[in-house]
Amino acid sequence: MIAIDWFAFVQVFLAALIGAAAVVLFYALGLRLLVRSGRAPVVTPAEFTDAITVISEKEARRAAKAAAKAARKSPLTDRQKQVAYIGAYGCFAVCAAAVIGGILLIVVNH
Repeated sequence: MIAIDWFAFVQVFLAALIGAAAVVLFYALGLRLLVRSGRAPVVTPAEFTDAITVISEKEARRAAKAAAKAARKSPLTDRQKQVAYIGAYGCFAVCAAAVIGGILLIVVNH
């Protein structure tokens, strides 16, 4: 008969759930801070075949122009923007550390 350690199962489940929520939370916070710092990430359209609708160059230019306008209208001071920018990359570093830590746990403890 196979014995299942349910407590260990619950521990792994909770660790995975908390880890995933933390990565999503810090990534979203990092993007928010990046936008508040006046450096909104504008992604140029890529060319795909068939199934995916891609925005046109005109729409991409309009989005970039709107992001630049929003950055100029920001009520934050230059110092606050700099702190938001540093905080954004700090959040991205926490995400990277969580992912690398998870991979190391799998590789080293396996």
